Amino acid sequence: MESALGGQGQAPQAVRNLSNLWWLWLVSGVFWVAVGLVILQFDQASINTVGILIGLMFLLTSLQIFGISTLVDRGLRWLYWIFGVFMLVAAVLAFISPENTFAALADILGFLFLLVGVFWVIQAFATREVNDLWWFGLIAGILMIILGFWTGGQFFIDKQYILLVFAGIWALLQGFTDFGKAFTIRQVGRVV
Repeated sequence: MESALGGQGQAPQAVRNLSNLWWLWLVSGVFWVAVGLVILQFDQASINTVGILIGLMFLLTSLQIFGISTLVDRGLRWLYWIFGVFMLVAAVLAFISPENTFAALADILGFLFLLVGVFWVIQAFATREVNDLWWFGLIAGILMIILGFWTGGQFFIDKQYILLVFAGIWALLQGFTDFGKAFTIRQVGRVV
């Protein structure tokens, strides 16, 4: 744990500082669940609205990844930055042309879900020593990888509605994993 936070003397203080912000993950989880529920409630939603919501999802995921990257060992930081840049590029593309987000995103959605799933699996294994709920991140990551392969194979007829359902599922999984992270971070802070 100390090596992941950058030094022996700095680790307990860094953990205490991070644990004081546990509620940010809780707020983030509430936001993600709300976004997921809003997306899943659309019957015939405006393509622009959904494109912007999906762009926000990618942007917030990118910001979370960049934020977490400041807390990890410099040797692993590049991995977080790669995933963060991918999510940021996806957000920019969604904001540039929200009306075309469905068509463009449906074609690359499988790849993006696969990236998110791989990142969640790596993160689950990397934090298993300090995170009692690491297995939840692992399960969520595996589900995202399955969604990625299924979406990439385009085994569906109506891309728009499936895209909405998958984006909603992604948001819900992100929200629930953030809930787990919030309480794990709080618990680790109390132990230190």
